[in-house]
Amino acid sequence: QVQLVQSGGGSVQAGGSLRLSCAAFGYTYSNYCMGWFRQAPGKEREGVAAVDIGGESTYYADSVKGRFTISQDNPKNTLYLQMNSLKPEDTAMYYCAKYRTSWCNLKYGVHYWGKGTLVTISS
Repeated sequence: QVQLVQSGGGSVQAGGSLRLSCAAFGYTYSNYCMGWFRQAPGKEREGVAAVDIGGESTYYADSVKGRFTISQDNPKNTLYLQMNSLKPEDTAMYYCAKYRTSWCNLKYGVHYWGKGTLVTISS
């Protein structure tokens, strides 16, 4: 049974940093693209970042480029999202995502979701 267990998040002031973690269980972690999505109140869920199997290719939404970094520790089956220079508009529920295949993108193809973790940025 696939499980994505998220941790991290919380509340910080604008300009601060947070790190999200996602521990994966129940499948061969390194065979799939992994990513992070977020959903702000009243808005659609949007792709934030994704990383391919070998970690050689990463993908970011324009709104977070240069501020967020996606990474993974394959031996630990864990995905991370380091978020720096946070802005109030980054406030959202953040979801870890396992894709159906090894192909990465920021729009579709997610097979499993984590339960989400709330990130709140105050001005």
